[in-house]
Amino acid sequence: MSGDPRTFDPDFKGPVINRSCTDVLCFIIFILFIIGYIILGLLAWLHGDPRRVAYPTDSQGHFCGQKGTPNENKSILFYFNLFSCTSPSVMVNLQCPTTQICVSKCPEKFLTYVETQFPFEKDKKSWTYYSQFCKSPFPKPEKSLSQILMDDDCPAAIFPSKPFLQRCFPDFSSKNGTLTVGNKTVFEDGKGKTRNAVELRTAANSINKVLDAKSIGMKLFEDYATTWYWILIGLTIAMLLSWSFLILLRFTAGFLFWIFILGVIGVIGYGIWHCYKEYNNLQGQQNAHLTIYDIGIQTDIRMYFQLRQTWFAFMIILCILEALVILMLIFLRNRIRISIALLKEGSKAIRYVPTTLIYPALTFVFLSICICYWAVTAVYLATSGVPIYKIIAPAGQCKYENETCDPEIFNTTEMSRACPGAQCIFAFYGGKSIYHQYIPTFHVFNLFVFLWLINFVIALGQCTLAGAFASYYWALKKPEDIPPYPLFTAFGRAIRYHTGSLAFGSLILALIQILRIVLEYLDKRFKESQNNISKFCQCCLKCCFWCLEKAVKFLNRNAYVMIAIYGKNFCRSARDAFNLLIRNILKVAVMDKVTDFVLILGKILVTGCIGVLAFLLFTERLPMLIEGPTLNYYWVPFLTVVIGSYLVAHGFFSVYAMCIDTLFICFCEDLERNDGSTEKPYFIAPTLHGILNKKQLVPQKQKE
Repeated sequence: MSGDPRTFDPDFKGPVINRSCTDVLCFIIFILFIIGYIILGLLAWLHGDPRRVAYPTDSQGHFCGQKGTPNENKSILFYFNLFSCTSPSVMVNLQCPTTQICVSKCPEKFLTYVETQFPFEKDKKSWTYYSQFCKSPFPKPEKSLSQILMDDDCPAAIFPSKPFLQRCFPDFSSKNGTLTVGNKTVFEDGKGKTRNAVELRTAANSINKVLDAKSIGMKLFEDYATTWYWILIGLTIAMLLSWSFLILLRFTAGFLFWIFILGVIGVIGYGIWHCYKEYNNLQGQQNAHLTIYDIGIQTDIRMYFQLRQTWFAFMIILCILEALVILMLIFLRNRIRISIALLKEGSKAIRYVPTTLIYPALTFVFLSICICYWAVTAVYLATSGVPIYKIIAPAGQCKYENETCDPEIFNTTEMSRACPGAQCIFAFYGGKSIYHQYIPTFHVFNLFVFLWLINFVIALGQCTLAGAFASYYWALKKPEDIPPYPLFTAFGRAIRYHTGSLAFGSLILALIQILRIVLEYLDKRFKESQNNISKFCQCCLKCCFWCLEKAVKFLNRNAYVMIAIYGKNFCRSARDAFNLLIRNILKVAVMDKVTDFVLILGKILVTGCIGVLAFLLFTERLPMLIEGPTLNYYWVPFLTVVIGSYLVAHGFFSVYAMCIDTLFICFCEDLERNDGSTEKPYFIAPTLHGILNKKQLVPQKQKE
């Protein structure tokens, strides 16, 4: 189960130099997938058009505001009849069943088509203004209202509007607590009906439920424009704090850990004392002697705290927990000391190989490239094809509903006559070619390769850092025997020899992640139709896959360390890492928890310090030291700085975590290979050796 321990090898001096390519088949498959991914990106680039996302589209599928087109100076979308947007078909088809055209500006006043007809001979200004919101300019309003509506040439009425998200929306305001449009609460809709502002607001909300976000969005933009340099300063300070924390861990790791443990013991002890005090105070009080079984299930949880039995149960639980913590410290004290010594050694290793702190920036660049390529490809795929038009009826009751149509001849077809008021409106982009039929498959392929590449980049970083820190550990005399440029050497070895192995481990993880995404999709898709049994099974599956992903990540991480040291293929390295960890299972458990504690504490410390400074600055509470910026919402740059500081700290501490994992694997290998004698000296530091109950470490002079 745990395999055979390593034996002494006099020729082993750290990461193997003479190695060969591993997992060549997976390397070839990985390269083929990347080539396919590039071809997919080119196909999407040829067929897609991101302008379809950037520009609003009128009923004919033309872009508003696109340069080099008749709509170049018409960048805003205008709806003929906004009231029709309250139709149920809006939510089904994601389109408002009314004609939409591109205009240069939104209407600024109330005006109906009928009102422009009567004064036309005396005053042509009203018609000139009104006609700019028609499909095409008319010399005069000679058509009747019914004919205009039937031909769908002009809107029946226009209302004061303002552009938002490049669309004309009514200019709502509040007057004495009453909703108004252009200072009016009621108005004519051009069809003989009197409407009010509430009806118009309901229609507008059917198109866009974020009308109120306009002012908020502008204020957020202003806040970022005012504080961007303060945000950069905060992130720079976070970087310096993270670096300082890692260097100082060499001196403070043990102190921080024991302070934390004493704090835990003290908090639990206080809890025991408090429970005993409450238990004593309730003695003799009415109904305090009742049991939880006697009162049954109560909605008011405070009733349980009036029972002596409740506090007695809490006291017993805390006593057991306190005893477990103390027993753990007694029986695992040596392993805890080893873990703390390894933490200190990790800080020392980073000091001798400082270039490792730069590597997260390279990982960030690689990840950014992958994310950008995936996002751009997804956008181009989503906008591939030609305009597809569908029939949308205002009432949602038409036998031709959602059928494709041709807007050029729609008004002359049987479908138009069978469904009065129906519109042939642009719906989406698509086609009937093989490429367009497989676009959903291409989206899945895009997501899968994206996950594979993301995991590969992370695996490459872990293997590179493992190789650099392994070079540090297996140097007999530090820092003299550390090879030059250990990080760059390890990176070159990982790329040259082990791309296939890293791709293999990343592929396993990507398959698990895509299965989790499919489960989430199915859960959202069939959430309403599921019964309790299917929900329970799906919940169990999601939990199992989550656990499997965590286990595979842990195993992959240690497998990459073995690959960096010995240069074997992924399966053999994973097996060797697993066997080594099983043989040192208690050390693994203690080391893992101690490291997690230190890293969490470091992230909290860095994020907390920067967060406090940012809060004081952005809330203008440091007037004596520095004048803070005046903001609309101080929490916007504050949260940006806090989240950014956490990500910076996470990047630095991920290097430290990989360092500890590598040193721990090397440490366990060292203990199996050597015994501390003159013939088989340990490579570990004297501080670590002093903790072990084994032979004395050979002095450095004897090693020479």
